Amino acid sequence: MSVVLTSAHWLFLFWVLVVIVVMALRKDPLIPCVLGLLTVGWLVKQSVVGSISTVFNALIVAGNEFWGIIVVISLIVALSRLLSDTGADYLVMSPAAKLMVNPDIAYWVLGLSMMLISWFFWPSPATALIGAIMLPVAVRAGLPVMGAAIAMNLFGHGIALSTDYVIQGAPTVTAKAAGFADPGAVISASIPLAITMGLVTTITAYFLIKKDMKQNAEALQTERESFLAKEVTRDIDSVSYVLAWLTPLAFAADVAAMWVLKLRGGDATALLGATALLILSFGTLLKFGWEGLEKITDYIRDGFMFGIKVFAPVIIIAGFFFLGKGDLAKSILDLKTATGFLEDFGIYLSQVIPLNKVFVALVSLATGVVVGLDGSGFSPLPLVGSLAATFGNAMPIDKATLAALGQIAGVWTGGGTIIPWGLIPVAAIAGVNPIELARRNFFPVVFGLAATTVVAILIM
Repeated sequence: MSVVLTSAHWLFLFWVLVVIVVMALRKDPLIPCVLGLLTVGWLVKQSVVGSISTVFNALIVAGNEFWGIIVVISLIVALSRLLSDTGADYLVMSPAAKLMVNPDIAYWVLGLSMMLISWFFWPSPATALIGAIMLPVAVRAGLPVMGAAIAMNLFGHGIALSTDYVIQGAPTVTAKAAGFADPGAVISASIPLAITMGLVTTITAYFLIKKDMKQNAEALQTERESFLAKEVTRDIDSVSYVLAWLTPLAFAADVAAMWVLKLRGGDATALLGATALLILSFGTLLKFGWEGLEKITDYIRDGFMFGIKVFAPVIIIAGFFFLGKGDLAKSILDLKTATGFLEDFGIYLSQVIPLNKVFVALVSLATGVVVGLDGSGFSPLPLVGSLAATFGNAMPIDKATLAALGQIAGVWTGGGTIIPWGLIPVAAIAGVNPIELARRNFFPVVFGLAATTVVAILIM
């Protein structure tokens, strides 16, 4: 099938390049995305009103695609606030904390706990929870404060956020842009890549931490004593114990139901979100009684402020890149004859350039890394998903694997592992220098990305 590229195609491509450059300069690309929608809309519809409506339509289309994920993340964050206020989070993590009897075990237990909690509550709430409860225990067991921060970063903002297997926020954004109806294909394709990335980065970091412990034993002991002097105690009551048992059991039941009933995408999201809201409602009434009718509003408000804060820029960015997909472009431009600009470019490239797996894998990797430099783990996802769809139309490759590679590259870069301005939460709660933390993470993450790219090329 031949494709004729119009001036609108080239204008869209121009704005794509502008967005990439702006992100590489660590600036937010929202204004270029808005201008791209405005100018492409005008060129296609030949109307000022039509071009303006294109901007709004793009936000509505993107918002509709992501609203379910926004709601579930907001509700889970709201629940995490309640667990923190009641001290239930402390009780939930106490059994794992008791396992940390030496620095070696502390590194892996702290990291795996961070990954598990991040899968269910996302890394930002998990950072506060793990940092307040398990970080002091790990340091007391002999793990350096910097080593603990590295573990939290790599397992939480790296492995957990880049896979997002439970809440499915990241794979949903990527899958929508890549043209999949649900995130299942991207999730499945990401498993071997995530295993490679996770093992290479965490094992490499572990040995580097061990080396540092041998070379700087006295300085690390002084640092440890200073950190432990800041510990605080938690108040626990019967409500704390009820929520500490109810919450993990309820979410474990959800995971079992998702596995047995093969719930994916929107069905899985609905189950998790409703569970979080029900526990939040019950727990608030149990803790605050009649005042809980008011208190739950505060929790819900805080949760949605977090969810909207994360997704507000993503909606605008995705709205622009959704012009690259045929079915979504029709809705945005309100034209039944509209085609996806990136899809058309994919077909065009297949006709004029001999593409291969190595080339497209490197493009996906580089795009995820460069766009992730703005410090937002989700900003690269609409673009890497769209690129996967583009190359998937251009050559016979597994576009789900290509999308998963771009997702891993973008989230590991911008989600809070090697960008100083993206890992401030972990650095702050651990009391370490964010620039130094990013420097320590750099080699393990780069080494991991290289290994993951090789694996992606082999299985794509």
